[in-house]
Amino acid sequence: MLGKRTSFSQWIMILLISLFSLSCLLPFVMVISGSLSTEQDIMQYGYSLFPKTITFDSYKILFLGSNRIIDAYGISIFVTVVGTALSLFVTAMGGYVMARRSFKYRNILSVYVIITMLFNGGLVPWYIICVRYLDLKDTLWALILPMLANAFNMFLIRNFMLSIPEDLHESAKMDGAGEFLIFYRLICPLALPVLATVGLFVSLSYWNDWFLGLMFVDKQELQPLQLLLRTLVSNVEFLRSSSNAAAMQRISAQIPSESMKMALTVVTIGPIVFLYPFVQRFFVKGLMVGAVKG
Repeated sequence: MLGKRTSFSQWIMILLISLFSLSCLLPFVMVISGSLSTEQDIMQYGYSLFPKTITFDSYKILFLGSNRIIDAYGISIFVTVVGTALSLFVTAMGGYVMARRSFKYRNILSVYVIITMLFNGGLVPWYIICVRYLDLKDTLWALILPMLANAFNMFLIRNFMLSIPEDLHESAKMDGAGEFLIFYRLICPLALPVLATVGLFVSLSYWNDWFLGLMFVDKQELQPLQLLLRTLVSNVEFLRSSSNAAAMQRISAQIPSESMKMALTVVTIGPIVFLYPFVQRFFVKGLMVGAVKG
C-alpha cells in the first residue's frame, strides 16, 4: 500500500513539473510564432501560439545586410568568450584573496570592493578614463574591460571559497605549492559550481550588452550584435513615428516592426539557449554542496 501511494505521489510530481516546464516554454513559442506572423495578424489578433498566416518577411528584412549580421555575431561571440574567461579569472582571484584568512589585508580589500558597489564616479569621468587614459575608443577591448570585474560576483565566489577548509591550503603549502598553484590546481576545481554559475551570469551580461558598443564603438565592423539590432529597431521605429513625410509613412507601413522584434529575439537568444544544458549540472552540484554538510 505504501509503495502504491509513493508511486502515485511521484506521478503527481512528474505531472506538475511537466506542466510547469511546458508553461515556461510558452513565451518562447509565442516569440517564434510572432516572428512568423504577418503584421496585420499581430495588430488584429495579438500574439498567439500558432501563426494564422506564416511568413518569413521579418527574417528576410533582418538578413538583408547578412554580412553585417554575421560580422556582428562574430564580434559578440568573441567578446562573450574572451570576456567571460578573463572576467572569471580576475573575479575568482579577487574572491580567493578575500577568502584567505591568512591574508593580512583581506578585510580592507573587502571594504574597498563593497565601496565600489555603493558609489561610483559617474558616467562622464568613467567615459573620460576609458577614452583618454585607457585609449579604448573603437577597440574590442572597449567591449570587454569595463565589465571585467564585478564586485557582486566577487563576493559570491568569496563566500563559496570561505566554505573550503583552511587545512587544504596548509597541506598544499607543506607539499611545496605556491599560492597560484594552490588557486589553480586545488581551489578552482573545488569551486567549479560557483565558477560555472558566475560564468553564466557574466556571459549573459556580455552577450546582451549594447551600451558599451554605443558609448565606445563608432566603426560598423566592430559593432556587437545587440547594438546592430538595436539600431535596426530604432530606425524602424523612427520611420513609423515620422509624420513629416507621407513617403516615409508608406515605407514604414510595409515594414513588419512587431514581428521583426520577435525575429530579433529569436536570432539573439539562440547561442545562450544552448549554453544552459552545459551549465545546469553545475547548478545542481552547487545546490548539493550548499545543502549537505560534512
